[in-house]
Amino acid sequence: MSLRLQRVRELLKREIGEIVRREIPVGECGLISVNDVDVSSDLHSAVVFIGVLGNADQQKRAVEVLRDNRKRLQGLVARGVILKYTPQLRFVVDDSIERGNRVLRILEDLDKPEPQT
Repeated sequence: MSLRLQRVRELLKREIGEIVRREIPVGECGLISVNDVDVSSDLHSAVVFIGVLGNADQQKRAVEVLRDNRKRLQGLVARGVILKYTPQLRFVVDDSIERGNRVLRILEDLDKPEPQT
């Protein structure tokens, strides 16, 4: 991956995270964090990986709100980040942290000594 593409990814990640923090209410959607942004090489599209701290309803609601407000959020990104093309955003729930925590719990359970009978 080129250095320029990495810099654009980090810039978009920071800007989208700030916009989401500012624009999306925490009460109904939980706390939304931008974990990563994957930008296409032509900069025309970007997949935004989000994490949501909250219950299942809040997670579902967060994805709906982000997808419904995609155009507006994209416009805010265009104002904050000056690029030749503003990538079309696509929001995806990133469950890698949750999967990692599950693996850690399994490993901890394996390390526990079995009770003597």
